Amino acid sequence: MPNSLINETSPYLLQHANNPVDWFPWGPEALSKAQKENKLILVSVGYSACHWCHVMEHESFENEQVAEIMNEHFVCIKVDREERPDIDQIYMNAVQLMTGQGGWPMNCFCLPDQRPIYGGTYFRKGDWMNLLQNLAAFWTEKPDEAVEYAVRLTEGIKQGDKIKFNESEDEFDIDDLREIYEPWKRYFDPIEGGYNRAPKFPLPNNWQFMLRYSHLMKDSSAEIITKITLEKIALGGIYDHIGGGFARYSVDDRWHVPHFEKMLYDNAQLVSLYSEAYQAWKTPLYKDIVYETLNWIEREMMSDEGGFYSALDADSEGVEGKFYTFEKNELVQLLGDAEPLFSKFYHVMNDGNWHEEKTNVLFRDETELNEIELTTLKQARDKVFAYRDQRIKPGLDNKILTSWNGMMLKGFADAYRVFDDHRFLEIAKRNVEFITGNLLSADGALLRMYKSAQKGFLDDYAFVIDGLIGLYECTFDENWILQAKALLEYSLLHFSDDESQMLFFTSNTAEELIARKFELTDNVIPASNSVMAINLFKLGHFFDNESYIERSLQMLRNIKPEIKKYGSGYSNWATLLLYHVFGIYEVAITGTDYETKRKELENNYVPNKIILGGSTGTLPLLNDKWLGETKIFVCKNRTCKMPVTNTQDALNQLINQSEN
Repeated sequence: MPNSLINETSPYLLQHANNPVDWFPWGPEALSKAQKENKLILVSVGYSACHWCHVMEHESFENEQVAEIMNEHFVCIKVDREERPDIDQIYMNAVQLMTGQGGWPMNCFCLPDQRPIYGGTYFRKGDWMNLLQNLAAFWTEKPDEAVEYAVRLTEGIKQGDKIKFNESEDEFDIDDLREIYEPWKRYFDPIEGGYNRAPKFPLPNNWQFMLRYSHLMKDSSAEIITKITLEKIALGGIYDHIGGGFARYSVDDRWHVPHFEKMLYDNAQLVSLYSEAYQAWKTPLYKDIVYETLNWIEREMMSDEGGFYSALDADSEGVEGKFYTFEKNELVQLLGDAEPLFSKFYHVMNDGNWHEEKTNVLFRDETELNEIELTTLKQARDKVFAYRDQRIKPGLDNKILTSWNGMMLKGFADAYRVFDDHRFLEIAKRNVEFITGNLLSADGALLRMYKSAQKGFLDDYAFVIDGLIGLYECTFDENWILQAKALLEYSLLHFSDDESQMLFFTSNTAEELIARKFELTDNVIPASNSVMAINLFKLGHFFDNESYIERSLQMLRNIKPEIKKYGSGYSNWATLLLYHVFGIYEVAITGTDYETKRKELENNYVPNKIILGGSTGTLPLLNDKWLGETKIFVCKNRTCKMPVTNTQDALNQLINQSEN
């Protein structure tokens, strides 16, 4: 018989609906049952594309003997971390405090009142059974000790991200940036790119900062490491050379063997990064990566309604990476005379280049091919794609998450802005109409996901606002910037911490958990507070709203002492610092030919600008700028240069201002 997860919409929860464990979703039924029966709660968190989540399910949660112990002594709650990041955040914090590390699956044991007492990540079956029995005995025999420990641990969770209002009014300068970069660069891998460690995560926000830092600071070392990193990631096995798109990370130190799950959030950010890098350096490889990745997104990750799905699993047929890897003899039979070229180009070996599995993960070098070889290789890739497409595909997590859709909206807008491909713009427009039509409540609140009543969290607002700003800047359709402002106002009303001026992760209308947390550290996804601080900064300039800019500045001042300690973990905050140090240029293009001028301007890399205009408009920065003839205004600090009609003249003004 299925358990209580059978009526859920999350693919991850549904994966566990037929376990013999009597799983509950998080909610009043499970929480009241724990109180009524005075049982410990097991909060078990994972996500559908998580390989080790599947392993633990198979070893333990599908086992009748294990399930009997769990059902007798615990109220067992399954949580999809992507659906309820607020719950994941609290109990992951608890596990990290107890063990010094985290990850998924994450299993945290709590008192009947939800306060944690013990936790960890993956457990082997034998270890898991012993733990269950020991904890059950501990709760029966020493409940006072359990409560005492829960009190201390819960206090640690509440204090963990406590942040003070920084009363300093010091100005930011170039030395602040150097003090962040100099210790940071010691961790770079100058040969393989990224950081000198394994596994290697792409961390696109780190390299977006480095790209901008290298340009604005004219720092060749930052430019070199960013170019090495982007090339190595694009050529490595972490990239799907047959179907496009990136895996989550590589398990080794050279981007070769990936952890094969493909996440929407990684690919959205990497599309934006490679688009921006192409704008800066015009490297053809970057354009290929963007086009191939967005082709994959449109083909496999987009719903008929215009929303984007969350992830593809690492496993197919119960084997990690089986869909993406090839044995040499398969390719010999498939490609015939083209196989030697294909195998040489993608480092295919007789015994496999992934020796642990004796199969091949495709990766390549920057090898030069002649026209005949390029044609042969393309035809071979098409054959391999068609062949691979007949395999059993990895599982699709078809949740449509608001925050990740905001990121992907930004990715398509960035790609359109750089490559001027109207297909990208049309998909971005479809997606934003999906978001506003299906994920926005009548009261102005965002939902967390499609077909769910769960209200949104701060990251949902942060990334949708960012996507809306990006869409406005490449269309000058004021509907999108006005919607961004409305969502910002809602966020300030419902998420603000008046004491610190930061923003809570949960709304003041949300379910009350044991702690109300902040998200401050930039990781594989930038922190929602850092994204909101940049949103405040940009919208403050678009709408000439000094209170937005001051709020952004205060948030940065609060976090600044941490940035120098750990640049990689505060890279998006460091980007905001770049804006404050170098200033932001307000480029207004008005008149009937605004679109031509916008496109010409976007052929050049100016990372510290906002752009606005059109043939009509109501934004404060457009006042008094309607002169009949199409004009470009370059402004900074509420001062504008003389309007020009020629794009190169406007660029000269930008260059002269930046040098001053």
